[in-house]
Amino acid sequence: MSTEYALDGPVAIIRIENPPVNGLGHAVREGIVRDLRRALDSAGVEAVVLTGRPGFFSAGADITEFGTPKSAAEPTLGDVIAALETAGKPVVAAIDGTCFGGGLELALGAHYRVATAASKLGLPEVTLGLVPGAGGTQRLPRVVGPAVAAEMITSGKPRTAKALAGVEGQRLLDWVVDGDVVAAATQFAREIAAARPLPKVRDLSVGGVEEVSAMREPLRRRSRGFEAPLAALALVELSGTAPFDEAMAEERRTVLELMGGPQSAALRHAFFAERTARKIPDVPRDTQARAVEKVSVIGAGTMGGGIAMNFLDAGIPVVIVETGQEALDRGLGIIRRNYQAQVNKGKLAADVLERRMALLMPSLDYADVSDSDLIIEAVFEDMDVKREVFTKLDAAAKPGAVLASNTSTLDIDAIAAVTGRPRDVVGMHFFSPANVMKLLEVVRGAETADDVLVTAMTVGQRVGKTTVVSGVCDGFIGNRMLAKYRDAAMELLRAGASPAEVDSAIEGFGFAMGPFRMGDLAGNDISWAIRKRRYAEDPDAPRDEISDALCELGRFGQKTGAGWYDYQSGSREAIPSPVVDELLASFHEKHGIKRRSFEAEEIVQRLVFALVDEGARIVDEGIALRGSDIDVVYLAGYGFPRHRGGPMHYANAVGTANVLAALRKFHDEAWEPAPLLVRLADESGTFK
Repeated sequence: MSTEYALDGPVAIIRIENPPVNGLGHAVREGIVRDLRRALDSAGVEAVVLTGRPGFFSAGADITEFGTPKSAAEPTLGDVIAALETAGKPVVAAIDGTCFGGGLELALGAHYRVATAASKLGLPEVTLGLVPGAGGTQRLPRVVGPAVAAEMITSGKPRTAKALAGVEGQRLLDWVVDGDVVAAATQFAREIAAARPLPKVRDLSVGGVEEVSAMREPLRRRSRGFEAPLAALALVELSGTAPFDEAMAEERRTVLELMGGPQSAALRHAFFAERTARKIPDVPRDTQARAVEKVSVIGAGTMGGGIAMNFLDAGIPVVIVETGQEALDRGLGIIRRNYQAQVNKGKLAADVLERRMALLMPSLDYADVSDSDLIIEAVFEDMDVKREVFTKLDAAAKPGAVLASNTSTLDIDAIAAVTGRPRDVVGMHFFSPANVMKLLEVVRGAETADDVLVTAMTVGQRVGKTTVVSGVCDGFIGNRMLAKYRDAAMELLRAGASPAEVDSAIEGFGFAMGPFRMGDLAGNDISWAIRKRRYAEDPDAPRDEISDALCELGRFGQKTGAGWYDYQSGSREAIPSPVVDELLASFHEKHGIKRRSFEAEEIVQRLVFALVDEGARIVDEGIALRGSDIDVVYLAGYGFPRHRGGPMHYANAVGTANVLAALRKFHDEAWEPAPLLVRLADESGTFK
């Protein structure tokens, strides 16, 4: 599809037709230029309206053409914008719904713009490690001011037409409407058909760029090594200090430089990896999800309450079940306080809070789950407890209900085995806090039915989660790899590094938190409970002597005011602890270890390459469907820096042979690397 051409009296209407999001592919670009020429050549046409489909003016570039010759084929988007801008008859952009990236740049090339109030306009190119490449960094500052333009471009976050219409002195939108935007734009086009000269955004002046300069240092701190936002800021500054054509040339040079760099490659990989993760190769594409109109959550603790909030936010009724009234009341109180905090920050209206709470039905009786379509167990991470819950659910749930466990490590098949309906059982591993974290691991048991798997994936996406399928193993994808990452961190402590040195190095790489700060945030007692379970299952397993000793001191992290670091009351600042220093010194003396120092680069390699090695095993075993799924898990759930693309993409960029060589240097000869990593290193292969 490309474009449709129609007449409404003296107004030609050019409609972009490229579902689902009206991407500006080569055929669309050709269609706009062709139809524009037709309108300009027609004596009966006095003005032109350029619009899209209802809900989508255009979401920008056509992602199906990324990396193909069509993406740069003439007419380019710049050519199309120039054709609009130099047209001898007025061109009005009629915007409804999404107007992102190249779509907004296209609209900025028109002489006038009319939009529905709820339309969202934005330039999200930084999320792909790029800057706008068709004049966005130069035209947007001219119509909304450099400060607003800089915030929109460097963050990539859209704003509504209504909000932008309220920007003082804005010249972006000529008319904001609530009804039929094409009818309004056509009326507007008739009214200004004879207006001359025709306004061009490029001819407007820009003032106040000193405000943009003041944004640089705060942006640098927020960007954490991410190049595109700072490059975009520099281009917005240029809009007020350089001639338009000179600044446009610099914009183009910057785009090409970023496009060829590792960060954009990583971010584009992440973009496509998230979409690929939704595809399950051995499940027929026409498999229909089961209807989910009501949900039950078993357990009203921190995790259960957070899970429930996801569904309440989506307008789905939830039954939340506890074993005692006190625990139930406490859970309901936490949910209400979480919502109230959003109200206090102005992020949620008070009436919305009440509507969401009205969807929540508290219960002490499993019989109340009998009409739920999906039941999610979120109780203590103990196999006996979970088996008891699923035995009760098997008796109480209606036929066809999906029974899901939120377990983070336990065997879904063993849980399913206590029911008479193992095909209806699936893992839905939410991450804490469940109402905030984006990742959802969907764990496919040996007998999980295809439509149950599709239901879990669909429901996850419905409540705003990034979903990834995992097979059954201890820890699934994320936590199984995390154990090896944590082992590598502990090996550094045993050899002489401090928690602060390890955390500082990996945070310098781009992680939001290092392993020891993260342990303190999550609670060191959680990993201690998992270790004790594993010790019981395998008495010969090696002990984590340092971590166990830390927990035996009651240093569980921020909740106890002490963990790997010390914390002052009311503060989350991690302060290096003399107690931990003494604990480590005692360990080294006891074992006769001469402490050594580590460069930050080696610390990063030891931690990240440990993830890669275990990820290779997970792919080889079929636990993950593909290497890019592992990247999605670590980007969405574990704080891996997005501009690095995830551990497996990072290994591809570094070179699998280099990863293997480093790992062999870090380990003794008894250590065995992942067979897949060895094969790829030998073949100069990658995890793609």
